[in-house]
Amino acid sequence: MKFCNFAVCLSVLSTTLTSIEAIQSSPSSVISTMHRKQPFVHNTRSFEETQSLVQSPVAQDDVESLSVMHSRGGAKKAVEVPEVANTGMKERLKIGFYFGLWYALNVIYNIMNKKLLNIIPAPVTVGTIQLGIGGLYAALLWMTKLRATPKLTAKGREIAWKVGTYHGSGQLFSMVSLGAGPVSFTHIVKALEPFFSAMISGLVFGKWMKPQVYATLIPVVGGVGYACLKERSFSWLAFWMAMSSNLSFALRAVVSKTGMTSYIGENMNAVNLFAVVTIASFFLCIPAALIAEKGLLLELWAKATTGENAIASNDLVKSVITSGLFHYLNNEVMYLALSNVHPVTLAVGNTMKRVFIMVASVLVFRNPVSVQAGIGSAIGISGVLLYSLTKQYYENLEKAEAEAAAKQKGRRGRRKN
Repeated sequence: MKFCNFAVCLSVLSTTLTSIEAIQSSPSSVISTMHRKQPFVHNTRSFEETQSLVQSPVAQDDVESLSVMHSRGGAKKAVEVPEVANTGMKERLKIGFYFGLWYALNVIYNIMNKKLLNIIPAPVTVGTIQLGIGGLYAALLWMTKLRATPKLTAKGREIAWKVGTYHGSGQLFSMVSLGAGPVSFTHIVKALEPFFSAMISGLVFGKWMKPQVYATLIPVVGGVGYACLKERSFSWLAFWMAMSSNLSFALRAVVSKTGMTSYIGENMNAVNLFAVVTIASFFLCIPAALIAEKGLLLELWAKATTGENAIASNDLVKSVITSGLFHYLNNEVMYLALSNVHPVTLAVGNTMKRVFIMVASVLVFRNPVSVQAGIGSAIGISGVLLYSLTKQYYENLEKAEAEAAAKQKGRRGRRKN
């Protein structure tokens, strides 16, 4: 009964996300209708770019020009003007909702996943199965017409396989790290992701932020390093697998962002992009699971379902399916967040998310966390906050400079006339 209720909740959540995506993708203003003839690209502007567009004098001029009274046969007709002033608040609320839902789903997934790995310590095979469950879930949504079926271009297929490689490898590295050590330790190391994301996004996009913004990542890296130093639960395997997952997921976010900002096929919004990436990563991970663990899953399954502390096979199947669905849904919501923010901003949000995961894991699994780990984590979290404030400061400074330049250009144009 509980499992049925859970399935209903998942369906409701999926429908909600689909509705949000449909509303977000539909043209809702005069400005968007001007571009209907062009192929739809989901959220080509990040939140930072949207804020810049809304607040820039050029955007204000465009809105004013749309609101000018047009004469036709002596009659005047006003053109509807979108509420530009509310755009910033709506964007913030939407992004806040995505991040909040992502955090909640991810905390649940990490706890369920660790419990599953404690019963079946076959991380590569379990991780691959979870990807397969996510891919099957996405295919069912397409088959039942609950979500529009995507049609990829040649470039879209190339991006899907590339991102699938990063997503699949990142998933397997994370699973091995979680299996080799406590949840709290893995997520302390994975808090370094903003550093990887900042470097990779700069190299790929060729757009670098101010040096002062990058400097704020130093306490993030330093705090994590201090937290890991002499940690009682330290594991080199868990450490290096977590570091490898940082690299893979940073590449996943940056390359996914390029797919979101270019035309790669029909119905290719954020959730469908993640769906095709999941399916690609599943097929790519099958050889790794067969080579690394072969028939280990069957052996561990038989051991878990027999003996004094045996678990019913049906309960174990439900645990595997549930963990796979939560893995898919939490990453799907993460893609919705990524479609609205810069990859580095997402990585910083990811670091904040790990605090909730660490607290939850300590409460559930009673894993000891040293004072040093706590101090290091606090330093890292403070660095995340400093990054956010510094980045926002320089973005506002650039907007002010752009506004001043636009006004000066306008004055020069009037003088010439």
